[in-house]
Amino acid sequence: METVVRPAVAADLSAVMELLALKAEFDGCRDALVATEEQLRQAFLSPSPRVQVLLAVADGQAIGMATYFSTFSTYLAKPGIWLDDLYVRENYRSQGVGQALMTALAKVAKGLGCGRIEWTVALSNERGIAFYERHGAIVRHLSRCVRLGTDAIDRLAEEDGGPQRAQSVSAPPGTGAKSS
Repeated sequence: METVVRPAVAADLSAVMELLALKAEFDGCRDALVATEEQLRQAFLSPSPRVQVLLAVADGQAIGMATYFSTFSTYLAKPGIWLDDLYVRENYRSQGVGQALMTALAKVAKGLGCGRIEWTVALSNERGIAFYERHGAIVRHLSRCVRLGTDAIDRLAEEDGGPQRAQSVSAPPGTGAKSS
């Protein structure tokens, strides 16, 4: 089986949606996937994409993907990549597809001058952890991923900031986000 890893294009959106659904099932959170194909089209394919997708294809079928976006480390003063989703169809695992996706992502990171690639992995995903460690990743056990969801963001944005008042801050140019 020859696997090709390439950037996803508009014609791949339904395959990306299918792989996202499979990943959500694998992660045990199928109900958390609320993105629509149109929302993903805007995120992936707009003039200023917010996220990129590498697609692994074999025999004309999408068999895996890596979704990622740019970050920046003030500690390193370098850009980085956040690997949001890495998924390989079950019947294609242990055949080098994950390796091919990670290698392609590392090449992207190197080309951008990145200081790191980061992501989260479920503590219960022992097979995934072993895969990442074999490729040089360090799994940090002393920190946790922290998340504010939409409701919490809305509540926090409405607060006055207490004794130290927060000024109204605009979103950075080019993000498409609304200012407060």
